[in-house]
Amino acid sequence: MKSSPEHRLDLGRRQRLGMVEAIWGEHKSAEQIARILEELHRAGELALVTRVSPEKAEAVAALLGRERGEAWLLQHHPQARCLSAGLLPSPESRLGRVAVLSGGTSDLPVAAEAQLALACHGIATELVLDVGVAGLHRLLERLEDLRHADVLIACAGMEGALPTVLAGLLPQPVIGVPVAVGYGVSAGGVAALHGMLASCAPGLTVVNIDNGYGAAMAALRILGCGPGRSAAWTQGS
Repeated sequence: MKSSPEHRLDLGRRQRLGMVEAIWGEHKSAEQIARILEELHRAGELALVTRVSPEKAEAVAALLGRERGEAWLLQHHPQARCLSAGLLPSPESRLGRVAVLSGGTSDLPVAAEAQLALACHGIATELVLDVGVAGLHRLLERLEDLRHADVLIACAGMEGALPTVLAGLLPQPVIGVPVAVGYGVSAGGVAALHGMLASCAPGLTVVNIDNGYGAAMAALRILGCGPGRSAAWTQGS
């Protein structure tokens, strides 16, 4: 498969920032994704493609062929809606620990995207599900465990109150991720976004709607995992 003028990858991002360019897959064809994966493989980089349906993942695998797919450790992560190619690094405790929380099960795809993006960088994570404010006792029961995390990522739809509550109870950096879940005036996550942006909890950071990957990269920056500290994204690391 020949290279294409349709894309120009930023292969120096790991050296500059400690992170590798992730590929937005939702609006790319299987053919475009396969060409990008080939280019990343030639550069020795682990690949992460976000927003990939199972059907598109199968099409990409078919284009690459079974032998190459197995050799490149091509894997679709259905919960996170992502495709990866390459060996994920083992978590390194020296890099810090991130807790990724979700208000409810409906927020899981966004939370799983954040968790996978951090795992690709060797960051230890814990996924904490169903701790939304509708059953506040569930969150309060986990507070002592959460104190051991260096950064908290909170994914919530509806009114998006979870990050505000966390930022009012715990001292760590809290990154809010509004999720496009909720009835009527929830407006596809806009209500949660506005609620988080208008939060009275000081220091709360907010990313865009459903942007689990962006939250993960914000956490990576907070942890200080730049080129000198970050786990290598090279294959086989």
